[in-house]
Amino acid sequence: MAKRDYYEVLGVAKNASEEEIKKAYRKLAMKYHPDRNPDSKAAEDSFKEAKEAYEMLSDPAKREAYDRYGHAGVDPNMGAGAGAGGFGGFGDAFGDIFGDIFGHGARTGGRSGPQVYRGADLRYNLEISLEQAAHGYDTTIRVPSWDECDTCHGSGAKPGTQPTTCPTCAGQGQVRMQQGFFSIQQTCPKCHGTGKIIPNPCSTCSGAGRIKRTKTLEVKIPAGIDDGMRIRSSGNGEPGMNGGPPGDLYVEIRIKPHPVFQRDGDDLHCEIPVSFAKAALGGEVEVPTLNGKASFTLPEGTQSGKTFRLRGKGIKGVRSGYAGDLFCHVVVETPVKLTERQKELLQEFEKLTNAGGSKHSPQSKSWRDKVKEFFE
Repeated sequence: MAKRDYYEVLGVAKNASEEEIKKAYRKLAMKYHPDRNPDSKAAEDSFKEAKEAYEMLSDPAKREAYDRYGHAGVDPNMGAGAGAGGFGGFGDAFGDIFGDIFGHGARTGGRSGPQVYRGADLRYNLEISLEQAAHGYDTTIRVPSWDECDTCHGSGAKPGTQPTTCPTCAGQGQVRMQQGFFSIQQTCPKCHGTGKIIPNPCSTCSGAGRIKRTKTLEVKIPAGIDDGMRIRSSGNGEPGMNGGPPGDLYVEIRIKPHPVFQRDGDDLHCEIPVSFAKAALGGEVEVPTLNGKASFTLPEGTQSGKTFRLRGKGIKGVRSGYAGDLFCHVVVETPVKLTERQKELLQEFEKLTNAGGSKHSPQSKSWRDKVKEFFE
């Protein structure tokens, strides 16, 4: 099945701001979240579709590629994926030709001599709890990394030998081909742009000049960070080629589902079960927050679904000057597994309530009146 337009999925215009896109995604995420729709395959699909759309449109580089080429511009199967200077696909396919003519491309350096390439950016998904997101969190992560080979010190050649100048491009890293009226310059197929070849490669790194290791990095998660936000670690991506600068590492935050709270921006939502008697008589209700306990007064005759707002009991976002609110949704709990005595008392209570007329059940009376009007 063909994918829907990402802007259509989120219900925003193509010139929508980052905040409008974020707000639209939050609304859909709250509506279709699997925790709220545990048995709905359609809701799960809608949630995944909205999440994919948000991930693409919230990233400036991905959004630009999508606006230019549609789904093909952000499809990893169309090219090498995100890297220095954009995404695989159309850009990679024509980069050598149009880059030479118009001066575009992801590489740096002069038009003669080996080309210098910036290293690719890396992404690391870090899952944290809602409490850690609200209060901030310092941790360490282990990420794969390419380091200079200790044996050849980055040359790629066996100790005691040296790389030699590539005979195909004479050390330029590029070759020029004539095609009709156009003179096309492209990367040398022999040395792959390095300008050198290695007759005796290093046995440790097989001539690559670098080896793969795992490095440990410290990550400081700021208080109030939200799901989908990214933290940039400059220079900790893949190393560049031919002396090019390294890429960056982006730590993308994923917040685990919470057993009590659901987050909506800086606000929190939770369901508060209360007994039938408590809802009818009213009284103080104690509720949890991320910073301890709080309470509010439940008025007499509270109906199921009533929402109470506790100001400032939500989360203070990374860009907010004050904390959000906590919304408590009352759920009146029907008693189960009653004893005979309890059933007798409830039956007696039902008779007394019915004898008192509609004043005890205003919603039932209103509903019956509407049904009566409907059939009349």
